Amino acid sequence: MSRIIAVICALVWAFAAPGQAQELSGLARVEAAKSGFSEGWRGSVTFRLGLSQGVPWRVFQLEAPRRLVLDFREVDWRGVTPETFGAAEGIGAVQFGQFRPGWSRMVVELTEALAVETAALAVDEISGAAQLELVLDPVSAEDYAALAGAPRDPRWDLPEPALPMTGAREARPDWAPVVIVIDPGHGGIDPGAERDDVNEKTLMLTFARELRDTLRRTGAFEVVLTRDEDVFVSLERRVSIAHEVGADVFISLHADALRHGHATGATVYTLSEEASDKASEILAERHDRADILAGIDLSQADDEVANVLLDLARLETQPRTELFARMLVKQIEESTGSTNKKPLRHAGFSVLKAADVPSVLLEVGFLSSEEDLARLTDPNWRALMAGGIRDALQLWVQEDEEMRALLRQ
Repeated sequence: MSRIIAVICALVWAFAAPGQAQELSGLARVEAAKSGFSEGWRGSVTFRLGLSQGVPWRVFQLEAPRRLVLDFREVDWRGVTPETFGAAEGIGAVQFGQFRPGWSRMVVELTEALAVETAALAVDEISGAAQLELVLDPVSAEDYAALAGAPRDPRWDLPEPALPMTGAREARPDWAPVVIVIDPGHGGIDPGAERDDVNEKTLMLTFARELRDTLRRTGAFEVVLTRDEDVFVSLERRVSIAHEVGADVFISLHADALRHGHATGATVYTLSEEASDKASEILAERHDRADILAGIDLSQADDEVANVLLDLARLETQPRTELFARMLVKQIEESTGSTNKKPLRHAGFSVLKAADVPSVLLEVGFLSSEEDLARLTDPNWRALMAGGIRDALQLWVQEDEEMRALLRQ
C-alpha cells in the first residue's frame, strides 16, 4: 500500500504543470453516470469516479474502523448523492464534501478487509475529462492493518492541533475583552443532522455568525469562530483553536435529530466521563463519530499521561463550567421559553475537552422536533436565543471575576 500511495502522490502534482493549468477552469464536476461501485472476480470491487477534468488526488486507507479515503483538489459534488454510487459487497456508507478550503474528500466505510490493488486516473487528451479507477481486493485482517495509515503532507492535511495548556491560566487583565470561541458544529464533508432542505452545519454556521454579532455589539467580548465557512474542522482542531486564541469560554453549537424518542427545547451539556442518561450517551457517540466519517486517522489519539495532566487542570475549570451552564439554561429560558424538560445534562463529548477553558455544548434545538425546526429557522427567535446567551455570558463573567478575586485574597 505504501508503494501505491507513493506513486499516486508523485503523479498528483503533474496536473499542476503550467501547460495543463491553463486548460483547466472552474471546479471539476463529478459525472454521476460514469461513477459507481461494481463487483468483480473473487470478491474484488472496482470503484470508478468520472470527472469533467483531471485534478490532483490521493488515496489511503484507515483502520478502526476500516475506511477508504480519497482526497481531491476541490470538486463539485452537486447532483451527487451516496446512492449515486450504488452498492457492492464489502462497501458501507459513503460520505463526501469539502474537507478544507480548496480540497474535497470522499470517505468509504469498508465492511470487509479490502485493500487498494491498483489506482489510476486517466485523462482524455481531447476533452480533458478524467476517469479515476480503483480496484480493491480482499486481504487478511493482518495485511489490512499493516497497510493502513494516513500519509502526512501539509499541502493536503488539516493543521496540527496546538498542544493544550496544563498549567494554571494567568488572570485576564481588567481591560482585556473576554475571548469567546463559538464552535458551529459539523461542516464540509460532515453535514450533521438533516431534515427536508435544512442541515445542521448550515443552520449552526448562520446562528454562530448572528451570535458573534450580538456579542460584539456589547463591546465586552472578542469572538472567534472555529469555522466561518462550510469546511470540515476536526474535533481536536476545534479544541486547539480555543487554546491558540486564549479562550475564556468555549461554546459548541448543535441542532441534532434524534432517531428514537422525542426531544424538544434547548439543552446544555457539560463534560463527564459518565453520561447523565442514555440519550446523552448516544448523542455524544454520534458527535464524536464526525472525525471517523471524515476520514481522520485516530490511531495515535490516546495519551494516558496527557489525560492525567488534563484531569488535574479540570479540577479548577469544572466548577466554573458548571456555573456558566446553569446561568446559560436560566437566561435561555427567560429569553425564549424554549428549554428542554431536562435542560442541563453531561456526557463525554470530545469537543468539550479543553481542560483549562470552561466549555459547554449547546443543543440549540432538535431538527427532529417540528416545534424546534420552526424556531431554528426563524431569525427572530434566533435573535432571542442569541440575547439569552449574551446575558448569560455577561452575568457569568461578573460572578466568575468575583469568585476568582476571593481566591486570590
